[in-house]
Amino acid sequence: MSNILIIKHGSLGDIAQACGAIQDISENHKDDEVHLLTTKPYFDLFKKNPHISNVILDKRLPRFNLIYLYSLMKNIKKFKFSKIYDLQNSSRTSFYKKILFPKATKDIWSSTETTLPEGTTKEDFDKDSVLSRFDHQLKSSGINTSHTLSPDFSWSPSDISQIKNYHQLEKYIVLFPFCSPHLTSKKWPSYNELINLINEKYKNTYKVVIAPGPNEIKEAKNINALCVLDNGKALDISQLAALIIDSSFVVANDTGPAHMTAHLGSKGLALFGSHTSPFKVSIERENFKAIQAPELSKLSAEKVFERLSNSIS
Repeated sequence: MSNILIIKHGSLGDIAQACGAIQDISENHKDDEVHLLTTKPYFDLFKKNPHISNVILDKRLPRFNLIYLYSLMKNIKKFKFSKIYDLQNSSRTSFYKKILFPKATKDIWSSTETTLPEGTTKEDFDKDSVLSRFDHQLKSSGINTSHTLSPDFSWSPSDISQIKNYHQLEKYIVLFPFCSPHLTSKKWPSYNELINLINEKYKNTYKVVIAPGPNEIKEAKNINALCVLDNGKALDISQLAALIIDSSFVVANDTGPAHMTAHLGSKGLALFGSHTSPFKVSIERENFKAIQAPELSKLSAEKVFERLSNSIS
Protein backbone atom coordinates (compact mmCIF):
# COMPACT_ATOMS: atom_id res chain seq x y z
CA MET A 1 0.00 0.00 0.00
CA SER A 2 1.29 3.42 -1.00
CA ASN A 3 0.32 6.94 0.02
CA ILE A 4 -1.10 9.17 -2.72
CA LEU A 5 -1.52 12.95 -2.42
CA ILE A 6 -4.05 15.17 -4.17
CA ILE A 7 -3.62 18.95 -3.91
CA LYS A 8 -6.72 21.14 -4.16
CA HIS A 9 -6.70 24.44 -2.28
CA GLY A 10 -9.89 26.10 -3.63
CA SER A 11 -11.91 28.05 -4.55
CA LEU A 12 -15.45 26.80 -3.82
CA GLY A 13 -16.41 26.43 -7.48
CA ASP A 14 -13.10 24.70 -8.22
CA ILE A 15 -13.70 22.29 -5.33
CA ALA A 16 -17.03 21.21 -6.81
CA GLN A 17 -15.47 20.85 -10.26
CA ALA A 18 -12.62 18.67 -8.98
CA CYS A 19 -14.90 16.06 -7.37
CA GLY A 20 -14.95 13.84 -10.45
CA ALA A 21 -11.17 13.94 -10.83
CA ILE A 22 -10.74 13.10 -7.13
CA GLN A 23 -13.12 10.16 -7.48
CA ASP A 24 -11.22 8.85 -10.52
CA ILE A 25 -7.88 9.12 -8.74
CA SER A 26 -9.29 7.26 -5.75
CA GLU A 27 -10.84 4.50 -7.84
CA ASN A 28 -7.55 4.03 -9.70
CA HIS A 29 -5.70 3.72 -6.40
CA LYS A 30 -8.02 1.33 -4.56
CA ASP A 31 -5.16 -0.39 -2.76
CA ASP A 32 -3.56 2.88 -1.67
CA GLU A 33 -4.27 5.57 0.92
CA VAL A 34 -5.48 8.77 -0.77
CA HIS A 35 -4.68 11.99 1.10
CA LEU A 36 -5.74 15.52 0.17
CA LEU A 37 -3.99 18.81 0.89
CA THR A 38 -6.38 21.74 1.14
CA THR A 39 -7.02 25.04 2.91
CA LYS A 40 -9.05 25.82 6.02
CA PRO A 41 -12.39 26.71 4.30
CA TYR A 42 -12.58 23.21 2.77
CA PHE A 43 -10.83 21.12 5.43
CA ASP A 44 -14.00 19.90 7.22
CA LEU A 45 -15.88 19.55 3.92
CA PHE A 46 -13.30 17.18 2.44
CA LYS A 47 -13.40 15.04 5.58
CA LYS A 48 -16.86 13.98 4.35
CA ASN A 49 -15.63 12.95 0.94
CA PRO A 50 -15.84 9.13 0.71
CA HIS A 51 -12.94 8.96 -1.75
CA ILE A 52 -10.37 10.48 0.61
CA SER A 53 -8.65 8.74 3.53
CA ASN A 54 -7.06 11.76 5.18
CA VAL A 55 -7.12 15.54 4.85
CA ILE A 56 -4.01 17.65 5.43
CA LEU A 57 -4.30 21.35 6.22
CA ASP A 58 -2.26 23.92 4.33
CA LYS A 59 -2.57 27.33 5.98
CA ARG A 60 -1.06 28.89 2.84
CA LEU A 61 1.04 31.31 4.84
CA PRO A 62 3.48 33.50 2.87
CA ARG A 63 6.31 31.55 1.27
CA PHE A 64 8.89 33.63 3.11
CA ASN A 65 7.50 32.24 6.38
CA LEU A 66 10.29 29.69 6.48
CA ILE A 67 9.24 28.16 9.78
CA TYR A 68 5.78 27.34 8.45
CA LEU A 69 7.11 26.18 5.08
CA TYR A 70 9.59 23.85 6.79
CA SER A 71 6.83 22.46 9.02
CA LEU A 72 4.46 21.85 6.08
CA MET A 73 7.14 20.19 3.93
CA LYS A 74 8.19 18.01 6.86
CA ASN A 75 4.55 16.97 7.40
CA ILE A 76 4.14 16.10 3.72
CA LYS A 77 7.44 14.21 3.48
CA LYS A 78 6.61 11.93 6.43
CA PHE A 79 3.94 10.21 4.34
CA LYS A 80 6.49 9.26 1.67
CA PHE A 81 4.01 9.87 -1.12
CA SER A 82 4.64 7.75 -4.19
CA LYS A 83 2.58 10.02 -6.43
CA ILE A 84 1.13 13.52 -6.23
CA TYR A 85 -1.77 14.83 -8.28
CA ASP A 86 -1.70 18.62 -8.38
CA LEU A 87 -5.26 19.67 -9.23
CA GLN A 88 -4.59 23.25 -8.16
CA ASN A 89 -1.92 23.90 -10.79
CA SER A 90 -0.91 27.21 -9.27
CA SER A 91 2.40 28.99 -8.86
CA ARG A 92 2.28 27.97 -5.21
CA THR A 93 1.94 24.25 -5.92
CA SER A 94 4.64 24.52 -8.60
CA PHE A 95 6.82 25.98 -5.85
CA TYR A 96 6.01 22.97 -3.64
CA LYS A 97 7.10 20.65 -6.44
CA LYS A 98 10.48 22.38 -6.65
CA ILE A 99 10.98 21.65 -2.96
CA LEU A 100 9.57 18.11 -2.79
CA PHE A 101 10.28 16.59 -6.20
CA PRO A 102 12.34 19.09 -8.24
CA LYS A 103 13.09 16.69 -11.11
CA ALA A 104 9.88 14.64 -11.04
CA THR A 105 8.05 13.80 -14.26
CA LYS A 106 4.32 13.02 -14.60
CA ASP A 107 5.00 9.53 -13.22
CA ILE A 108 5.56 11.11 -9.80
CA TRP A 109 4.03 14.60 -9.99
CA SER A 110 0.95 15.00 -12.17
CA SER A 111 0.17 18.61 -13.07
CA THR A 112 -0.63 20.77 -16.05
CA GLU A 113 3.08 21.52 -16.33
CA THR A 114 4.23 17.88 -16.39
CA THR A 115 1.42 16.65 -18.69
CA LEU A 116 1.24 19.57 -21.12
CA PRO A 117 0.48 18.26 -24.64
CA GLU A 118 3.53 18.28 -26.87
CA GLY A 119 3.76 21.41 -28.97
CA THR A 120 1.16 23.25 -26.86
CA THR A 121 1.88 26.24 -24.64
CA LYS A 122 0.28 26.45 -21.20
CA GLU A 123 -1.42 29.66 -22.32
CA ASP A 124 -3.11 27.83 -25.20
CA PHE A 125 -3.89 24.77 -23.07
CA ASP A 126 -5.63 26.97 -20.48
CA LYS A 127 -8.10 28.11 -23.14
CA ASP A 128 -9.71 24.66 -23.03
CA SER A 129 -12.47 23.91 -20.53
CA VAL A 130 -11.58 23.20 -16.89
CA LEU A 131 -12.85 19.62 -16.91
CA SER A 132 -11.19 18.82 -20.24
CA ARG A 133 -7.87 19.97 -18.78
CA PHE A 134 -8.35 17.74 -15.75
CA ASP A 135 -9.26 14.85 -18.04
CA HIS A 136 -6.12 15.28 -20.13
CA GLN A 137 -3.92 15.62 -17.06
CA LEU A 138 -5.22 12.42 -15.45
CA LYS A 139 -5.25 10.35 -18.64
CA SER A 140 -1.66 11.43 -19.31
CA SER A 141 -0.83 10.23 -15.80
CA GLY A 142 -2.28 6.75 -16.36
CA ILE A 143 -5.69 7.32 -14.77
CA ASN A 144 -8.84 5.88 -16.32
CA THR A 145 -11.31 8.76 -16.18
CA SER A 146 -14.93 7.76 -15.70
CA HIS A 147 -16.07 10.68 -13.54
CA THR A 148 -13.76 13.62 -14.28
CA LEU A 149 -16.05 15.12 -16.92
CA SER A 150 -19.14 14.54 -14.73
CA PRO A 151 -18.32 15.68 -11.19
CA ASP A 152 -20.63 14.52 -8.42
CA PHE A 153 -20.92 16.82 -5.41
CA SER A 154 -23.81 14.87 -3.86
CA TRP A 155 -21.66 13.65 -0.96
CA SER A 156 -21.45 17.19 0.45
CA PRO A 157 -24.90 18.08 1.93
CA SER A 158 -25.70 17.88 5.65
CA ASP A 159 -29.04 17.69 7.43
CA ILE A 160 -30.73 21.11 7.51
CA SER A 161 -34.22 19.96 8.48
CA GLN A 162 -34.24 22.27 11.52
CA ILE A 163 -33.26 25.27 9.40
CA LYS A 164 -35.91 24.45 6.80
CA ASN A 165 -38.55 24.00 9.50
CA TYR A 166 -37.62 27.31 11.11
CA HIS A 167 -37.96 29.17 7.80
CA GLN A 168 -40.95 27.05 6.74
CA LEU A 169 -39.29 26.01 3.51
CA GLU A 170 -41.14 23.58 1.28
CA LYS A 171 -41.11 24.73 -2.33
CA TYR A 172 -38.55 27.45 -2.86
CA ILE A 173 -36.25 29.14 -5.37
CA VAL A 174 -32.72 30.12 -4.32
CA LEU A 175 -30.96 33.20 -5.65
CA PHE A 176 -27.25 33.97 -5.31
CA PRO A 177 -26.97 37.69 -6.15
CA PHE A 178 -23.56 38.16 -4.54
CA CYS A 179 -19.96 38.00 -5.73
CA SER A 180 -16.51 38.93 -4.50
CA PRO A 181 -16.03 42.72 -4.20
CA HIS A 182 -13.19 42.64 -6.76
CA LEU A 183 -15.28 40.69 -9.30
CA THR A 184 -18.16 43.08 -9.85
CA SER A 185 -18.20 42.23 -13.58
CA LYS A 186 -19.83 38.94 -12.54
CA LYS A 187 -22.70 40.65 -10.72
CA TRP A 188 -26.14 40.86 -12.33
CA PRO A 189 -27.99 43.94 -10.99
CA SER A 190 -31.62 42.89 -11.58
CA TYR A 191 -32.37 40.30 -8.91
CA ASN A 192 -35.09 42.37 -7.23
CA GLU A 193 -36.86 42.74 -10.57
CA LEU A 194 -36.67 38.97 -11.04
CA ILE A 195 -38.12 38.46 -7.56
CA ASN A 196 -41.07 40.71 -8.42
CA LEU A 197 -41.77 38.66 -11.55
CA ILE A 198 -41.61 35.39 -9.60
CA ASN A 199 -43.94 36.66 -6.89
CA GLU A 200 -46.41 38.06 -9.43
CA LYS A 201 -46.72 34.80 -11.33
CA TYR A 202 -46.33 32.18 -8.62
CA LYS A 203 -47.88 34.05 -5.68
CA ASN A 204 -47.40 31.76 -2.68
CA THR A 205 -46.31 28.66 -4.62
CA TYR A 206 -42.60 29.31 -4.19
CA LYS A 207 -40.68 31.20 -1.56
CA VAL A 208 -37.73 33.15 -2.90
CA VAL A 209 -34.70 32.79 -0.65
CA ILE A 210 -31.08 33.90 -0.49
CA ALA A 211 -28.23 32.42 1.53
CA PRO A 212 -25.50 35.05 1.96
CA GLY A 213 -21.95 34.27 2.94
CA PRO A 214 -20.42 35.67 6.15
CA ASN A 215 -19.41 38.91 4.43
CA GLU A 216 -22.68 39.26 2.52
CA ILE A 217 -25.23 39.33 5.33
CA LYS A 218 -25.35 43.13 5.45
CA GLU A 219 -25.72 43.37 1.66
CA ALA A 220 -28.51 40.77 1.76
CA LYS A 221 -30.83 43.40 3.29
CA ASN A 222 -30.98 45.02 -0.15
CA ILE A 223 -32.52 41.90 -1.71
CA ASN A 224 -36.30 41.42 -1.32
CA ALA A 225 -36.10 37.75 -0.45
CA LEU A 226 -36.09 35.55 2.65
CA CYS A 227 -32.58 35.44 4.09
CA VAL A 228 -31.72 31.92 5.25
CA LEU A 229 -29.23 31.79 8.11
CA ASP A 230 -28.34 29.34 10.88
CA ASN A 231 -28.90 31.13 14.19
CA GLY A 232 -27.82 34.40 12.61
CA LYS A 233 -24.75 32.92 10.93
CA ALA A 234 -24.11 32.11 7.29
CA LEU A 235 -24.69 28.52 6.25
CA ASP A 236 -21.57 26.42 5.90
CA ILE A 237 -20.81 24.69 2.60
CA SER A 238 -22.56 21.43 3.51
CA GLN A 239 -25.67 23.28 4.71
CA LEU A 240 -25.62 25.37 1.54
CA ALA A 241 -25.41 22.20 -0.56
CA ALA A 242 -28.47 20.81 1.22
CA LEU A 243 -30.41 24.04 0.64
CA ILE A 244 -29.56 23.88 -3.06
CA ILE A 245 -30.32 20.20 -3.59
CA ASP A 246 -33.80 20.54 -2.06
CA SER A 247 -34.67 23.66 -4.06
CA SER A 248 -36.94 23.91 -7.09
CA PHE A 249 -34.56 26.20 -8.99
CA VAL A 250 -31.39 28.26 -8.54
CA VAL A 251 -30.35 31.50 -10.23
CA ALA A 252 -26.80 32.60 -9.59
CA ASN A 253 -23.94 34.75 -10.76
CA ASP A 254 -20.85 32.88 -11.96
CA THR A 255 -19.69 32.07 -8.44
CA GLY A 256 -19.08 29.04 -6.21
CA PRO A 257 -22.76 28.31 -5.47
CA ALA A 258 -23.47 28.14 -9.21
CA HIS A 259 -20.85 25.43 -9.65
CA MET A 260 -22.16 23.61 -6.59
CA THR A 261 -25.65 23.61 -8.10
CA ALA A 262 -24.37 22.30 -11.42
CA HIS A 263 -22.56 19.36 -9.83
CA LEU A 264 -25.30 18.58 -7.34
CA GLY A 265 -27.53 17.86 -10.34
CA SER A 266 -30.03 20.56 -9.36
CA LYS A 267 -32.02 22.73 -11.73
CA GLY A 268 -30.74 26.22 -12.25
CA LEU A 269 -29.29 28.99 -14.33
CA ALA A 270 -25.97 30.83 -14.19
CA LEU A 271 -25.66 34.39 -15.49
CA PHE A 272 -22.50 35.31 -17.41
CA GLY A 273 -21.14 38.57 -18.68
CA SER A 274 -18.06 38.82 -20.88
CA HIS A 275 -15.54 37.90 -18.15
CA THR A 276 -15.42 34.25 -19.29
CA SER A 277 -17.68 31.68 -20.95
CA PRO A 278 -19.84 28.83 -19.62
CA PHE A 279 -17.78 26.45 -21.80
CA LYS A 280 -14.45 27.44 -20.31
CA VAL A 281 -15.60 26.96 -16.72
CA SER A 282 -17.46 23.70 -17.56
CA ILE A 283 -20.63 24.77 -15.79
CA GLU A 284 -23.46 23.57 -18.01
CA ARG A 285 -24.98 20.20 -17.07
CA GLU A 286 -28.20 18.37 -17.89
CA ASN A 287 -30.25 20.41 -15.39
CA PHE A 288 -28.07 23.48 -15.09
CA LYS A 289 -27.69 25.96 -17.94
CA ALA A 290 -26.30 29.43 -18.54
CA ILE A 291 -27.23 32.73 -20.13
CA GLN A 292 -24.41 34.90 -21.43
CA ALA A 293 -24.75 38.58 -22.27
CA PRO A 294 -22.07 41.00 -23.49
CA GLU A 295 -23.02 43.23 -20.55
CA LEU A 296 -24.81 41.79 -17.54
CA SER A 297 -26.42 45.15 -16.86
CA LYS A 298 -28.32 44.77 -20.15
CA LEU A 299 -29.61 41.26 -19.42
CA SER A 300 -33.30 41.73 -18.66
CA ALA A 301 -35.12 40.20 -15.71
CA GLU A 302 -37.84 39.13 -18.17
CA LYS A 303 -35.39 36.96 -20.11
CA VAL A 304 -34.08 35.28 -16.98
CA PHE A 305 -37.61 34.77 -15.68
CA GLU A 306 -38.65 33.18 -18.96
CA ARG A 307 -35.90 30.58 -18.68
CA LEU A 308 -36.77 29.94 -15.04
CA SER A 309 -40.47 29.65 -15.74
CA ASN A 310 -39.99 27.23 -18.64
CA SER A 311 -37.84 24.99 -16.47
CA ILE A 312 -40.09 24.70 -13.42
CA SER A 313 -43.48 24.71 -15.17
